[in-house]
Amino acid sequence: MKTAIVTGASRGIGNAIARRLAQDGLRVVLCARNEELLKATAKDIGENALAVALDLRLPESAATVVDAAIAKFGALDVVVNNAGATKRGEFEALTDDDFIDGFALKYFGAVRMTRAAWPYLRKQSGSVVNIVGAGGRTPGAMFTIGGSVNAAVLSFTKAMSEVGIRDGVQVNAINPGPVRTDRLTQRLKATSEEAFMRESRIARIGEPDDIAALVSFILSPHGRLLQGASIDADGGLTKTI
Repeated sequence: MKTAIVTGASRGIGNAIARRLAQDGLRVVLCARNEELLKATAKDIGENALAVALDLRLPESAATVVDAAIAKFGALDVVVNNAGATKRGEFEALTDDDFIDGFALKYFGAVRMTRAAWPYLRKQSGSVVNIVGAGGRTPGAMFTIGGSVNAAVLSFTKAMSEVGIRDGVQVNAINPGPVRTDRLTQRLKATSEEAFMRESRIARIGEPDDIAALVSFILSPHGRLLQGASIDADGGLTKTI
C-alpha cells in the first residue's frame, strides 16, 4: 500500500485530493494548520490516515511531516503540494510582507516538502504533484502575488522533473482555474455564477473533485508518460499556447 502526503488538506481541493487518494487505496498523511478539520477528515478516512497540524511557513515543518509519515507508515510514495493561498488586491496596496507571506507558504512550502521527501520518493520511485494555478501562466492585475508565486512553482516543477528523470521520481503540476472552494464562494457573493463565467470567459466552474480525479489519473499507470507536465484544468481560462 502506498503512502501520500497532501498539504492544505483541511478543506477545498486538498481535502478532496486526500479523500480521493484514500479511496484509491493509499494511506494519507493530511497536513494543514487547522487541527480540528484535519482530524475530522482523518476520522472519516479511518486507520489509514494521519493528521499533522502545523504551519508550513516555518522552515522545520516540512521535515516534521515527512518524519511523521515515515514513523507511522514506514515509507513515502507521493507528495501533493497543495497548500498556499495568496492575497489578492491592488498592487499599490500590497506590502512586502504580503509578498513574503505568499512565497513562504506556497513556494517555500513546496520546496521544503519536496526536499525532505525526496530521498524516500527516490527509494520508492514515487511522485510529486504540485497544485499550482492558472495565474502562473496568465497573470492578472489583482493577482500580482499569486501569479508570481505560481510562476515560481511551475519553474520549480520543470526543474525537479529533470532531477526526477535521473532519480526515478515523477514530477508534474496541475493549474486549476476557478474551483468551487470557500474562497471562490465568497467572491461569487458579489455576482451571479453566470456573470462570473462570462466575465472570466470559462466554460464552467470546477469542483474540488475534478482536481482530485486528475491527481488520481497522474498517479495511476495511465499517467506514467507525464513528466514535467503543466496541466491546465481551468475550464478554458488559459488562452495562451
